[in-house]
Amino acid sequence: MAPPRVIYVSCNPESLADDLPGMLQCGYVVEEVRAVDMFPHTEHVEAVVRLKLA
Repeated sequence: MAPPRVIYVSCNPESLADDLPGMLQCGYVVEEVRAVDMFPHTEHVEAVVRLKLA
Protein backbone atom coordinates (compact mmCIF):
# COMPACT_ATOMS: atom_id res chain seq x y z
CA MET A 1 0.00 0.00 0.00
CA ALA A 2 1.53 3.30 -1.09
CA PRO A 3 -0.99 6.13 -1.09
CA PRO A 4 0.02 9.17 -3.16
CA ARG A 5 -0.47 11.49 -0.16
CA VAL A 6 -0.23 10.99 3.60
CA ILE A 7 -1.33 13.30 6.40
CA TYR A 8 0.54 12.45 9.60
CA VAL A 9 -0.82 13.95 12.83
CA SER A 10 1.39 13.66 15.87
CA CYS A 11 0.88 14.79 19.44
CA ASN A 12 4.33 13.51 20.35
CA PRO A 13 7.40 15.08 18.71
CA GLU A 14 9.55 12.07 19.62
CA SER A 15 7.28 9.66 17.75
CA LEU A 16 7.24 12.00 14.76
CA ALA A 17 11.04 12.07 14.80
CA ASP A 18 11.08 8.25 14.97
CA ASP A 19 8.49 7.67 12.21
CA LEU A 20 9.36 10.36 9.65
CA PRO A 21 12.73 8.93 8.50
CA GLY A 22 11.06 5.62 7.61
CA MET A 23 8.45 7.41 5.52
CA LEU A 24 11.14 9.38 3.73
CA GLN A 25 13.04 6.15 2.98
CA CYS A 26 9.84 4.78 1.41
CA GLY A 27 9.88 7.58 -1.16
CA TYR A 28 7.75 10.26 0.51
CA VAL A 29 8.77 13.91 0.66
CA VAL A 30 7.50 16.50 3.12
CA GLU A 31 5.25 19.10 1.50
CA GLU A 32 4.25 21.03 4.60
CA VAL A 33 4.52 20.97 8.39
CA ARG A 34 2.21 22.90 10.70
CA ALA A 35 1.78 23.15 14.44
CA VAL A 36 -1.86 23.01 15.53
CA ASP A 37 -3.00 23.98 19.02
CA MET A 38 -6.03 21.72 19.46
CA PHE A 39 -6.04 22.07 23.24
CA PRO A 40 -5.69 25.75 24.15
CA HIS A 41 -4.40 26.62 27.60
CA THR A 42 -2.32 23.42 27.77
CA GLU A 43 1.27 22.69 26.83
CA HIS A 44 0.22 20.23 24.11
CA VAL A 45 0.68 21.12 20.44
CA GLU A 46 0.04 18.73 17.56
CA ALA A 47 2.22 18.55 14.46
CA VAL A 48 0.52 17.95 11.12
CA VAL A 49 2.80 16.82 8.29
CA ARG A 50 1.66 16.53 4.68
CA LEU A 51 3.75 14.09 2.65
CA LYS A 52 3.56 13.09 -0.99
CA LEU A 53 5.01 10.16 -2.83
CA ALA A 54 7.92 11.34 -4.96
